[in-house]
Amino acid sequence: MTENEILSYITEYGMKAKKAASVLATAAVEKKNQALANAAKLLIEKTQYIIAENTKDIEMAATNGMSVPMQDRLRLTPARIEGMAEGLTQLISLEDPIGAIIEGYKRPNGLEIIKKRVPLGVIGIIYEARPNVTADAAGLCIKSGNACILRGGKEALRSNIAVASVFYEALEQAGLPGDCVQLIDNTDREIATAMMKLNKYVDVLIPRGGAGLIRSVVNNASVPVIQTGTGNCHIYVDSEADKEMAVSIVMNAKTQRPSVCNAAETLLVNEKIAKEFLPVIAAELSTKKVELRCCEFSYDIIKNSDKVIDTSVLRATEDDWDTEYDDLILAVKVVSDYKEAVQHINCYGTGHSEAIITTNYDKARYFQENIDAACVYVNASTRFTDGFEFGLGAEIGISNQKLHARGPMGLKELTTIKYVINGNGQIRG
Repeated sequence: MTENEILSYITEYGMKAKKAASVLATAAVEKKNQALANAAKLLIEKTQYIIAENTKDIEMAATNGMSVPMQDRLRLTPARIEGMAEGLTQLISLEDPIGAIIEGYKRPNGLEIIKKRVPLGVIGIIYEARPNVTADAAGLCIKSGNACILRGGKEALRSNIAVASVFYEALEQAGLPGDCVQLIDNTDREIATAMMKLNKYVDVLIPRGGAGLIRSVVNNASVPVIQTGTGNCHIYVDSEADKEMAVSIVMNAKTQRPSVCNAAETLLVNEKIAKEFLPVIAAELSTKKVELRCCEFSYDIIKNSDKVIDTSVLRATEDDWDTEYDDLILAVKVVSDYKEAVQHINCYGTGHSEAIITTNYDKARYFQENIDAACVYVNASTRFTDGFEFGLGAEIGISNQKLHARGPMGLKELTTIKYVINGNGQIRG
C-alpha cells in the first residue's frame, strides 16, 4: 500500500469510531449492558466457530516456531471462552462510571461547579497474540462509553476476527452502532504506525504486549499513550517466611502461566534460609522443567544439593536480572535481608507486581511502603494482578506508569472528567 492508501485506510476506521463514540457516550446503561449480555451469549453460542479459527492460528504459530508458552497465550479453549463471557457478565453488574459526580461545590459568586466522569472517546489498542484481549477490551470500552479500534498481532488474526464479529452483532442487536468495536484486519506494521498518529480521531493509545511493542508505540505515537507494563516481577522469600507457603506461591507465580506479565521472573531468597530453602524450591521447579539462572551463591547451593533436580541450572548474567522471560525460566539470587531485596527490585523491576513472603509484620509493611510498583503483595502470588481477580470485570491492561492510571485498568480508568458549570447571569469583572 502507498502512503496515501495507508492513510485513507486507517482514517476510515477513525471516522467510523468517532461517529460511533458520539452515540455510545450518551447511551443508556441498559443499552450498554444489553450489548454486553448479547456478546456473552454469542461467545458461548459460537464457541466451536471461535475455536476452529483459533486452531488455524495455533497451527500456523507452531509452524512458524512460536514457543510453547507463547502458544498457550494464543490458545482459546471452551473454558477460556467461558471466562471471557463471565468477564462480560461481571461488567454488567458493575456500576456505570459515566455521569458519576466526583464532586460539586458552589462558589461565592453563585456559580455551581460539578466535576463528573465522561468517556475518553476513542481508544486505540495495539496488542499481541492474546485473543482474550479482544473481548476484554471491547467489553470494558462498551461499558465505559468508549468506541475502540483494536489492532491485534498477526498470529491471532483469525481468532480476533471471530471474537470481534461477536461484538459487532451484539451491539447491533442492542440498537448501538456495530462500529463501536472495530478490529483492523490488516496486520502490516505500517498500518499500526499510521494508527499511532491518528490524533484527529483517536484520543488515547494503549499498547498491550512485550517490551518491544510498548517501546515501538511510545517512540512512534503522537496520540497520547498509556503504557501497560512489561512484568519483571519478583518473589522475595524472607528469613521468617512460612516455607511451605513460599514453595506454593513461587510455584504458582512462575509456572501456572509463565507467559503472562504477572508471572514471577526472579526469586530472591534471604541468605539465612538459602541452604535450606533453595534445594527444596529448585527440586519443585524442576518438576515443571523451569530453567534456573543463578547467582554464584545460589548456583553452588543448588548444584551441590542432594535433591533430584532435573532441569538446567546456569550461572546468571547481569542481563538476567533485567529480563522478562515469558517462559519457564527463573532468575535466582540470594540477598542479605529484606532491605537488599527492596533495593534489587527497585533497581531491576518494571513497576508491575512484587511480593514478599514473611510472617514478620514490620518487614511486610516496609516492603509494601518502599517498593515502587503498581501492586505489592504480602504472602500471595503476583498472578492475582488481574482486573477480573480485583473485581474490576477484567482489565484493558495493567499500567506500570503513574499518569493517568496505574495497575489493572478497569472502568473508572477509561474515563476522564468534565466540569459542568451552572450560573444565573454571572460575568467576570
